[in-house]
Amino acid sequence: MHDLNLNSTIQIVSSVTKDADSISLPHNVLETLKEHTPVIVQGTVKGRQALVGKESTSAATGGKSSRITAVEIKLEDIQPLNTLPSDLIVASGTVFPPEQRHLQIRHDSSLREALKFRSKAARFIRDYLVDKHDFVEIETPLLFKSTPEGAREFLVPTRNTGMAYALPQSPQQYKQILMASGMPRYMQIARCFRDEDLRADRQPEFTQVDLEMAFANGEDVMRTVEDMVRALWSQLLEIKQSDEAFSRLTYDEAMSRYGSDKPDLRFGTDIRRIEYMLPVDLVSKIGPLTDPIVEVVKFSLSDDIAAMRQFVNAFMDSPEAQPFITNPDGQPGIFIIDSRRPLQGLQSFGFEAAEQLEEILQLQDGDLVVLQARKNAPFSGGSTPLGNLRLALHKAAVKQGLLPTPQGFAFTWITDFPLFSPNNDSDPGQGGSAGISSTHHPFTAPKTAADVDLLLTNPLQVKADHYDLVVNGVELGGGSRRIHNAAMQEFIMRDVLKMTEERIKDFAHLLAVLSAGCPPHAGMALGFDRLIAVMLGKESVRDVIAFPKSGKGEDMLVKSPTRMTEEQLKTYHLRLRDG
Repeated sequence: MHDLNLNSTIQIVSSVTKDADSISLPHNVLETLKEHTPVIVQGTVKGRQALVGKESTSAATGGKSSRITAVEIKLEDIQPLNTLPSDLIVASGTVFPPEQRHLQIRHDSSLREALKFRSKAARFIRDYLVDKHDFVEIETPLLFKSTPEGAREFLVPTRNTGMAYALPQSPQQYKQILMASGMPRYMQIARCFRDEDLRADRQPEFTQVDLEMAFANGEDVMRTVEDMVRALWSQLLEIKQSDEAFSRLTYDEAMSRYGSDKPDLRFGTDIRRIEYMLPVDLVSKIGPLTDPIVEVVKFSLSDDIAAMRQFVNAFMDSPEAQPFITNPDGQPGIFIIDSRRPLQGLQSFGFEAAEQLEEILQLQDGDLVVLQARKNAPFSGGSTPLGNLRLALHKAAVKQGLLPTPQGFAFTWITDFPLFSPNNDSDPGQGGSAGISSTHHPFTAPKTAADVDLLLTNPLQVKADHYDLVVNGVELGGGSRRIHNAAMQEFIMRDVLKMTEERIKDFAHLLAVLSAGCPPHAGMALGFDRLIAVMLGKESVRDVIAFPKSGKGEDMLVKSPTRMTEEQLKTYHLRLRDG
């Protein structure tokens, strides 16, 4: 008896019989089967042995150690269990479309290995948090209610006229309720749903590692998550992270130095403000903005000036450059340092500014000096125009072989986000009339007493006790210390966000819970799909999800979503409206 698993290599030994006219004989049946046909094989099983070294000896192997690497079956009978369609062509290099996701998985070993890795990571995280840190895994409902947390929801109609559930954007409110219920530490690998614009790192339904801790603050949560991440990398990737705490940047520092709230720290190229040193006429020519902030970043790719000129021209002619060329605040300026030209090619900067730039940036032949203007306003959102251009140029340089592909993992915490941000057209926010929305969600606490004082006088200056974990330019997740006082929570909703009475009533359950002696608490959620994609070096979370949605939110295999029938609409008391 030999134990086999799905990864075992099995060799079937069969021989031609004299009765070659009988198609039912095992060998003849074997010859007629199409590749990839599932079968039942009966025969005599024997282990096959391969020599692996000389260290240990035994009489059975003639003085060499051995181990069973596969099995051999002497064929006695074979029965096909299913058939394959004649038009299904499976050959080396065959690329299957998303409509045949089952064949993508079957014939792409990297997909199968990614799904196995995902399974191991989920099991490790559960065991680590529960066994090492005393978390309790608790399932929260998927049929929730509509509440304005910040993202668009998916509604689930019921047969009760006008009544609907909402799929949860996250288990946020339930886990805060658990903290008030006397559960000290909660965790869940949770399914979440958001009806938002899709990108490579977003899906309408996704998985997150969700956790919350009572009588805790952000520092407690960050330490716990750091410990888990180090252990995960060590166990699954065999990469030991330093025992030192992950680096930290405030939101303003990250935006000013890298033009992004999720910077990739594996490469430098810091951004600097330089409008103070530029001639007034140059600032006025950069773009249509009045009194703009002007920023610069340097790239050192090659001292071959001709090659740099070719690189810049090719990039500016590429589709990747179009968002920067069409920027309504002005196009970027890209200068190539050339010591043979006046002021090294920085004539338009004027003598004084060119000299300062040369000293500050330590310019050499072939360096690219990239200039970009932006509005003179506090940072908001996730990136600046120059931050985006910095990433695009770096990616193009790596693709052209001018820079090496960044290696390793560089973790950092981003802290001190603004508690509120101006409303925008893409996110519904909380629907208040104040013209601002919670940057994260309306349950995040102000960071300090001074920030509480600013709530009514200047809410856009209030810092949140919020923290994001970033690695290699990817936001793995975010968390915060929560508002645990009902009066403060209602004040934020009513007086700062200016939500309507009707919308505030949607949170009546939470306000009642907070008023019943809820302890201070903090938590975090890590995007599990992103986490696995980063660990495996995948470009898209679709490469680590068994059945992902397309860029339009469609499951191409099962063809969902589907148009509702008249019968379904009638059942749920719905009717379609044009437009």
